[in-house]
Amino acid sequence: MTAPTEIVGRLVLEDRVARGRVLVEDGIIASVDAEDRDARDDDLPFIVPGSVDLHVHGFGGHDAMGGREALDGMARALLRRGVTSFLPSAVSAPLDDLATFADAVRAWRPVAPDDGAEPLGFNLEGPFLAPGRRGAHDATALRTPAEMDPAALEPLLEGLRLITIAPELPGALELIAGLNGRGVVVSLGHSAASSDEARRGYAAGARSTTHLFNAMSGLDHRAPGLALTALLDDEVAVELIADGHHVARELWPLVIRLKPPSRLLLVSDALAIAGTPAARGWIGQLACEVVDGRAVLAGTETLAGSVIGLDDAVRNLVGAGIPLHDAVAAASTNPCDLLGLTDRGRIAEGQQADLVELDSRLRVTRVLRAGAPRATA
Repeated sequence: MTAPTEIVGRLVLEDRVARGRVLVEDGIIASVDAEDRDARDDDLPFIVPGSVDLHVHGFGGHDAMGGREALDGMARALLRRGVTSFLPSAVSAPLDDLATFADAVRAWRPVAPDDGAEPLGFNLEGPFLAPGRRGAHDATALRTPAEMDPAALEPLLEGLRLITIAPELPGALELIAGLNGRGVVVSLGHSAASSDEARRGYAAGARSTTHLFNAMSGLDHRAPGLALTALLDDEVAVELIADGHHVARELWPLVIRLKPPSRLLLVSDALAIAGTPAARGWIGQLACEVVDGRAVLAGTETLAGSVIGLDDAVRNLVGAGIPLHDAVAAASTNPCDLLGLTDRGRIAEGQQADLVELDSRLRVTRVLRAGAPRATA
């Protein structure tokens, strides 16, 4: 038993910002006492749930596919940016390499550092992607579900929480249904699907959409595709990389108006060079570089991922006029709901006390994981 800890500040709740206090006992929120009046203009720090990054390939100079030491470094770097839970995310690669990645994450999870973000499993962005919409994925690593022996996927399933699939590929609908039945969240993306093909993918069990607008068929007025279908389906979640490069800021209000707030997911899609001053790095086997804040495949204009953290994404949304509580939920509550996690992601009694303190500019000043201070600015 540890002594109870009281945290006072402007609590960012699901529906408002209120001055109040949180009592933490043994790593759990024991009680929340919030005033009724709005507290946005007070001078106390903001207290928000820890962010949950579902789609992140690396951070702080560490690659998610780089083994145990890299995962340690990545988790610690993410925590300093207010991410308390995450899914290490792989890019398309040969199945043997993906199995090695899966084994590494599974072996690492029980010994992951307490002063880092907590791993919740892992994310596979591929290899079941449309070749013409592969983006920064290695074309030689792509596969179609129909050509795969289902037994070959078994080594990947334990710990797999999220996977991207292009629904128009042969055998994709059967794979989506099968994975959904095994409790894996399927996200549609890297796809040239028509609106009908996209609808069939969601009907088969897909529940999310990988980095909305990017590497997918879009809003063409005569040939609507996956992006439009995702925006118009109130049950479907959409990932947004809010760096101003992947999706123009002028489009963010469109997304917010069309999607229920609970279906918006902020993700970083960050590369290993995110959070560092480095201008060159790698995504899988492909070289990338940062040009004017855009991470692209070296020598091209093809976006390779981002170099932002979820704290940047929240600030960017709020700066665009999105209510603070909605922006915070998109980085914490909504990702947890997508994964079916009920023990974190909210400032509420009984929740794991993963809490982040922000200053008036929404900069991270302190991070608590399970009630224990683990990082400071």
